[in-house]
Amino acid sequence: MSEPNTTQPEARLISARSARSAARLFNYGNIVAMLVPLPLGILWLGASMIVYAMNRHHPNERVGHYTQQAAYRIYAVAGFVVVVATFFGTDVRLWLVTWALAAAIIIPWSLLDLWRIGRETWHDTELEDTEV
Repeated sequence: MSEPNTTQPEARLISARSARSAARLFNYGNIVAMLVPLPLGILWLGASMIVYAMNRHHPNERVGHYTQQAAYRIYAVAGFVVVVATFFGTDVRLWLVTWALAAAIIIPWSLLDLWRIGRETWHDTELEDTEV
């Protein structure tokens, strides 16, 4: 017969610094995507889905909150651009105005979020390993 396992599950720790970095990641991506829209803006729309999937359900709920807010902004602006830009054709001026408008929305809002993340008090998050 085997002896019952009486060891306690080990707790893992997610540092406050790691949580803060994860919360900042989506906003950094948004800013870079707005500064260099081709090709980084397009690539960021794909990569942002991976970042969102990784961080939205982070054990620290504040990481999920900041990720979700940053995602709402970039996807709303991208949706707006798709609808409006359908009628632009090849007029470069319209594309530049749209890019400037998108950057004027995303960049300040992302900087504000980064400022909020920096001012917030972050705590280590403890996770318990569960046996399957």
